[in-house]
Amino acid sequence: MSYSALAVFLMEIMGTLAFASSGALTGIRKGMDLFGVNVLGIVTAVGGGVIRDVTLGINPPSTFQAPVYTLCAAAISTLLFVIVYHNQAILQRRFFCLYERVMTTCDSIGLAAFTVIGIHTAVSASYESTFLLLFVGMITGVGGGVLRDVLAGSVPYIFSKHVYAVASLVGALACIYLRQAIGDIPSMIAGGFVIFLIRLLAAHYRWNLPRIRQDKDSASL
Repeated sequence: MSYSALAVFLMEIMGTLAFASSGALTGIRKGMDLFGVNVLGIVTAVGGGVIRDVTLGINPPSTFQAPVYTLCAAAISTLLFVIVYHNQAILQRRFFCLYERVMTTCDSIGLAAFTVIGIHTAVSASYESTFLLLFVGMITGVGGGVLRDVLAGSVPYIFSKHVYAVASLVGALACIYLRQAIGDIPSMIAGGFVIFLIRLLAAHYRWNLPRIRQDKDSASL
């Protein structure tokens, strides 16, 4: 395996573990059983990649060609479930206090890794359109999280909190425009770092995009 292939693989595993953790934690918080927690962890980890591959015409999607990502997602989901199951006092003491912080970190890592991997996958498939690269990068990054929230019965995170998709867009732009200057792997690292930094700053300083506030009467109409 070449250096670049190894670097991409490590990014994929890192993103898979991070997104699977966020999905599993959401399932645990929603009171799902072991199967539900695993489904949510796996869908969060590989969902964006499946949408990416369908968009690019990669058939079957890489998730089904290399089961290592699904197995890693299932392993970390099961591990988190077992830890909480045997220490259910966590749910009363620290779980909900730490939940937002852990979710933000895991989501930020997964978003950063999968956005740049989406761009790399499209470039490897000989696509060069900037618009397509942006779309594929963003959908790879945010797709799994959207599926997670829909399955969990929540408003998708990207529509309500901390400039989530905007961070993916800015990092994707950085990755695309740096690629010609510094090469694939350095540009992926740079783009991923931009996404991770924006997400952490947005969470820390409570940055959100403008929204229209509704009172209870108008919201119920």
